[in-house]
Amino acid sequence: MPRSDFAFAHPLRVRWAEVDAQGIVFNGHYLTYFDVGVTEYWRAAGLHYPGDFTTPDSDLFLIRAAVTYHAPAYFDDLLEICVRCARLGRSSMTYALAIYRQDTHLTDGELIYVYANPKTRTAQPLPEALRERLGRLEP
Repeated sequence: MPRSDFAFAHPLRVRWAEVDAQGIVFNGHYLTYFDVGVTEYWRAAGLHYPGDFTTPDSDLFLIRAAVTYHAPAYFDDLLEICVRCARLGRSSMTYALAIYRQDTHLTDGELIYVYANPKTRTAQPLPEALRERLGRLEP
């Protein structure tokens, strides 16, 4: 996925605690980077988790997380976490993500969240206000 496919990016510098014995970012940290990216994407849309997403009868549940690795990141690299809302379904949100170090494409990813009742775990429609705010960031 080319960098130009993303209207939103958040910078993140790799910290020492995130590299492994090989000197590269441990693979599991990329999911944390994706989480940071989505959180900042929501913030840029004027949304804040949990306040704008949760009520006693609603919350978000991550149901899918996928990462494809293309190249490693190293300690002190300055990364760009790129995020776009690829799909808004009736009750789900799919995010496409990519991480770059300058022109080097390091990873691709996908996160799928479902909006659901936390007690029954049954899906419910995404609120229109949430859809409208998310739509502000996408061309």
